[in-house]
Amino acid sequence: MVAAAVVLPQDFESDGIRDSKQLTAHQREEAYERIVEGALAYAVCRVESAAIDRRGLHKSNIALLRRAVRSLDPVPDYALTDGFPVPRMPCPSLSIKKGDAVTLSVAAASILAKVTRDKIMLRMHKRFPEFGFDRNKGYGSAEHLAAIAELGPTAVHRLSFQGVGQSPLPGLGVPASVSVLDA
Repeated sequence: MVAAAVVLPQDFESDGIRDSKQLTAHQREEAYERIVEGALAYAVCRVESAAIDRRGLHKSNIALLRRAVRSLDPVPDYALTDGFPVPRMPCPSLSIKKGDAVTLSVAAASILAKVTRDKIMLRMHKRFPEFGFDRNKGYGSAEHLAAIAELGPTAVHRLSFQGVGQSPLPGLGVPASVSVLDA
């Protein structure tokens, strides 16, 4: 799982910066470069599979968002979060429904997180090409789930992801620590 936080200058050019899901991979890459070059501060953090399996997806997500904001230097006066409140932030915060679609800084953070995650998934594809991480980026596509059913989960799959670790796959033991990277 990857999360990002970003502080943009007031005069940051907003063209091409919007919800990462509305951009092509090429547009996200270009936007990523602009954001990194123009941001006053940014942080990209990730959490590994074993931690998600131990702590749970939602708690891991909350902790990761807090860590991203804490990693900013300096810590901002306030933070905007996408969709849900994040308790115990290092500064006051406001959750905004569909924040990545309506707020420039949240959209920028979503782009940083998505580009970073996609790069991680491409590296995972080199290690485990049979799972199609380059095409599905870890989402539970039919192709990906069929590969898990046939080959068993890898060291990058979460056992707590529905259908992966609830019961041993036919003929295979279940590895001790596995995870799917979430956006």
